[in-house]
Amino acid sequence: MVTAAVLNYEAGNVRSAQRALVRAGADATITGDSAEAARADLLVVPGVGHFGQCARHFREAGFEALVRRWLDDGRPLLGICVGMQILYAGSDEDPGAEGLGVLPGHVRRLPGDVVVPHMGWDVVRVVRDDPAVAGLDGQRCYFTHSYYADPADDAHVIAVCDYGPGFPCVVRTGSALGLQFHPEKSSDVGAGMLRDLVAAVEQAPVGVEVGSTDASYSGGDRYTSRASSSASGRHTS
Repeated sequence: MVTAAVLNYEAGNVRSAQRALVRAGADATITGDSAEAARADLLVVPGVGHFGQCARHFREAGFEALVRRWLDDGRPLLGICVGMQILYAGSDEDPGAEGLGVLPGHVRRLPGDVVVPHMGWDVVRVVRDDPAVAGLDGQRCYFTHSYYADPADDAHVIAVCDYGPGFPCVVRTGSALGLQFHPEKSSDVGAGMLRDLVAAVEQAPVGVEVGSTDASYSGGDRYTSRASSSASGRHTS
C-alpha cells in the first residue's frame, strides 16, 4: 500500500486531505516530523491561507530541507492550493515573503476585472497530456483562491481554468504536481484524481515527467480561451 505523508504546518486543510487520500487507497498520515515524512512514498503539501504566513510556518516546521531533497531525488509530491503556491519563489500576495523557490515561476493575483476571490465549482480544461489529468478535461472542480501559480515555462502547465483571462490550475515540474483547486473538496472528480495518483505512485514511486503532447494550449496566448462565469463567492488564498 502507498504511504502518504500529509505535512502539518498550521496551514488548514490537513485533516480533509488526509481523509481523502485514505479513501483513495493510501495509508495517509498527518505528520509534523520530517524524518517520519521522509519514509513515505508520497509527500503532500496542503495549504489554506496567506502565502507569507504559510511559507514562514513551513520553514519553522523544518520541512524546507525535506522538500528540496525529495524533489532532487525525483520522488512524487502533491501541492494543494497555497501548499502548491509556496513551492514558488514569491507571490503578489506578500512581495516581501520568500517562498521555497523549488519550482520556477511566480504566484500572481487574479485581475481586478473579475470577482475575487474565485470561489466555487468551475471547469478544468486540460492543455497538455499527463497521467495526472486523465479524464479531467471538462470536469468541474472546487476552487477557493485569489492567487494562482504562473510557471516560468509554459510546458509546466497541464490544465487551466478559463475564469477571467484564464489561469493554470494543474502544474507539473518533474515529480512535483500542483493543484490550484482542492481535490479533497471536488467530489467524485477529485476522488478519482487522487485514486489515479495513488495508483501511479504504487506502480512507479518516482515522478512522471511532463507530458510532451500539447492538446490545445498556445503559449503565445498564455491561458486565455473563453471566460467562465460559473463560479462565484468569496474567499482567499
